[in-house]
Amino acid sequence: MRKNKDTAPAKGNGRRLSRLRSYVPLYIMMLPAMIYLFINNYMPMGGLVLAFKKYDARLGIWGSNSAGLSNFAFMLKNKDFGLAVRNTVLYNFSFIILNVVIGVTLAVLITEIRSHTARKLFQSSILFPFVISIIVVSYMVRSFLDPEAGMFNHLLTALGRDGINWYNEKAYWPFILTFVNTWKGVGYGCILYISTIFGIDTSLYEAASLDGASKWQKIRYITIPFLKPTVITLVLISTGRIFSSDFGLFYQVPQNSGMIMDVTSTIDTFVYRSLSQGTNIGMSSAAAFFQSVIGFGMILLFNGVARRVSRENAIF
Repeated sequence: MRKNKDTAPAKGNGRRLSRLRSYVPLYIMMLPAMIYLFINNYMPMGGLVLAFKKYDARLGIWGSNSAGLSNFAFMLKNKDFGLAVRNTVLYNFSFIILNVVIGVTLAVLITEIRSHTARKLFQSSILFPFVISIIVVSYMVRSFLDPEAGMFNHLLTALGRDGINWYNEKAYWPFILTFVNTWKGVGYGCILYISTIFGIDTSLYEAASLDGASKWQKIRYITIPFLKPTVITLVLISTGRIFSSDFGLFYQVPQNSGMIMDVTSTIDTFVYRSLSQGTNIGMSSAAAFFQSVIGFGMILLFNGVARRVSRENAIF
């Protein structure tokens, strides 16, 4: 009897060890991604100390004199930084709202298509812009907006109107940037919404049809509630980046035009210009540090709101 008691833990340990060995190929496959993540995302975090240093290249990062919070104070007094914060937050709020509304709408419409081939075609068409490089997108935008050879100016001239120097007129760029971001990014969320809709039990729709529910009622009382967890997750991820921006969208697409910088400058482009046009590395690091801390705070804030709205759908 004692022998059985002694061998039972040994068998359990043997099974766990055997199961662990079966996972070794998966761990090996995961290793390159983990190494990349560590090098690209975690090793640079040591550079955050620059935000609290008066950097001197001769002394190095750790040898430079401490600056306390002076870099943050100088950054907050900079009017260009205030403008960049305003643009970043307002653009991101509009991006989040538009991407959710348009993404959910397109997902519902696509899932209502009966033809399997047509549905796949629309899914691929919506996702395709997402995989296009922002550099390619910037040249596509240039082909439409070029003052001399752009398609829009040719149309205006054909209609008897004067052409517009788009890269000098800031009034148009909030709409242009919002349109480009929505066109390029809405497909990612839309595909996730479509996957969620296809995962809904079809018997719910059949029961609703037997009860005489209309198409809109099915969408309102079945589809939308099942989409809520996915929407909350995507909005939470986007909220964490509300103080960040797509550098290529705000720098490359407007061609870094100084005439429209009031409506295209964001925190990311502000940091880049501070580094490329000046030597205040400490202030640039302070801006990036500020960006990360506020983003983390926004995640905590929105997750708290999500817990109040729907506790089971909050991430933590």
